[in-house]
Amino acid sequence: MSKERARRREAREAVLARERAARRRRVARRERRRAVLRRITPRLRRGSAGRLARHSRAERAAIVLLTAAALILIWSFVDDLALRLALVVLLLLVLPAIVVIALDRRT
Repeated sequence: MSKERARRREAREAVLARERAARRRRVARRERRRAVLRRITPRLRRGSAGRLARHSRAERAAIVLLTAAALILIWSFVDDLALRLALVVLLLLVLPAIVVIALDRRT
């Protein structure tokens, strides 16, 4: 009786070992496939880098809208083309300082 139980247990263990080996092969194949996919797919950058990344979306929108409004006002109220261009260049040069002062962000 005990030899028969030992044989059955041995058969069960052999089946379990085969199943474990098959599972290990499947998991290894899946991991290799994922690694290949990770290598060939382009990575999306989470968040952004650079100077504008320090500001929230609302702050960036406000910067763009106020700059556009200032440009519209310059082009609407100033008649001389040379003065318009000088004011636009001045606005673009002073814009970073205005943003730092207005949003209180220093690097």
